[in-house]
Amino acid sequence: MPLDQFASQLGLSELQLALGAVGVLFLIWVVIYNVRNARAKSNETKERVEPSSNTRNTEPLETAPVSVDVFNQQLGSQTIDPRIDCVIALRFNQAISGIEILEALKSWADLPIPWMVDGLHATGPQEGVWETLEANHSYLEIQLAVQLANRRGPIGVLELSDFCSRVQALAESLDAQIDMPAVNAMLDSAKELDALAAQSDILLGMNIVFDQQTWSWPHIESSLTQRGYRLNTAANSFEYMVDGKTVFRTGTLDRQAPIGQITFLLEVPVVARHLRPFELMLNEAADVAQALQGRLVDDNGVHLTENSVYIIREQLDSLYAQLDKAGIPAGSSAALRLFS
Repeated sequence: MPLDQFASQLGLSELQLALGAVGVLFLIWVVIYNVRNARAKSNETKERVEPSSNTRNTEPLETAPVSVDVFNQQLGSQTIDPRIDCVIALRFNQAISGIEILEALKSWADLPIPWMVDGLHATGPQEGVWETLEANHSYLEIQLAVQLANRRGPIGVLELSDFCSRVQALAESLDAQIDMPAVNAMLDSAKELDALAAQSDILLGMNIVFDQQTWSWPHIESSLTQRGYRLNTAANSFEYMVDGKTVFRTGTLDRQAPIGQITFLLEVPVVARHLRPFELMLNEAADVAQALQGRLVDDNGVHLTENSVYIIREQLDSLYAQLDKAGIPAGSSAALRLFS
């Protein structure tokens, strides 16, 4: 029977059927691999006496030292988070040195998507603690992860397949048991996360319009910096900060042209709710408007009334509740990564 007819009888598209088949085949592979690996380990244990050290490969590797900084630079300082990451675990029957894992990961330098790896510390005071891989430490388990979605959309099928294939090869090379979610489940999670991001990625703006006169860049700069605003790195807009973190910013301004309007912008999901960012932006915009003889309007040029402010507050409360329910509160590390 042709594939399209078979899929139609099941009520599925050809793509859905293909993804389901890939997921089933991969699950079978994982089971077979783990069983085979466990048997091989069992036979190996019977045939030899275990070394006294609890770390595998006690002899030094005959390779150049691995620069851990290379991996840290690629991975950044973010922590693996199952709320937004596809997490795959590799478990070892006995501790394995960090240098061996890092050597095996050298071939991952060309992976086109950001990825992360943590290790479960096997010995010493840090035993049982997850950490960024260190060459001179040993590990009983590692976790590898890629982010499922961000502002550019969900992770692609080919990208995820490439990552999973590399993890499989790594498990083979390190004689590790692998614990991996089904491929179709990961793709579904990526789509759900992307939908949440699309619904929650709100850029709230309010404008100060100068009807009577325009202002020069030096005058605007002087007025805002006196209020504590900081010029951004591109030197074309200003940021309002609390405890060293940007709460809201102005839109881009032309330093060479007369300025007839200032727009204040708040990226709602990336600023913590407890900072009350909307209230801060509203109060600042009102004060700046008064100081510079302007009036406060919304994005449609309509005067910002008490009723319109009330509606905005209600919408923000709903958005915050949606993010809290998803376990990704506004301003959290997960939110900062998702909305990047």
